[in-house]
Amino acid sequence: MHFVTGGAFNGKSKWVKEYYQLNNTHYEWISAYQRKAVPEKSERPGSGSVIVLEGIEMWVKDWVEIFEVHEIREKWQDLLRQWVEWEKQHPLCKVIIIGNDLSKGIVPIDAKQRKWRDVTGWIYQDTVSASQRVDLVWYGINQQIG
Repeated sequence: MHFVTGGAFNGKSKWVKEYYQLNNTHYEWISAYQRKAVPEKSERPGSGSVIVLEGIEMWVKDWVEIFEVHEIREKWQDLLRQWVEWEKQHPLCKVIIIGNDLSKGIVPIDAKQRKWRDVTGWIYQDTVSASQRVDLVWYGINQQIG
């Protein structure tokens, strides 16, 4: 698993496409920005594939309206376990997770916005723990941090 984070509109998606040469690879791009649902285990592509999950902070934002913090983290940790297991079962496959950094700037006054920001930070920590590689992308330039 590979986690890529950085600022909004800082070139994360472009960097992933170039780094993984996705024009030459079978891949599936699932974007929360396009209101696509989080893929469940039964929805994984076959062997030799790359699956990119973009905008995970938007899924978290939706979940904040429905679930408690511990439920969101449990749900995300379960998904991470499924994706790690899928990669183990399909050694030629890769899960790439892209999320915007929400931690920079002013802490929101609104409780729901603060909850979204906080839970997203915890989700990112869980994602980093499950990932073999972590990159930070700012202004189109990556820095491998894990």
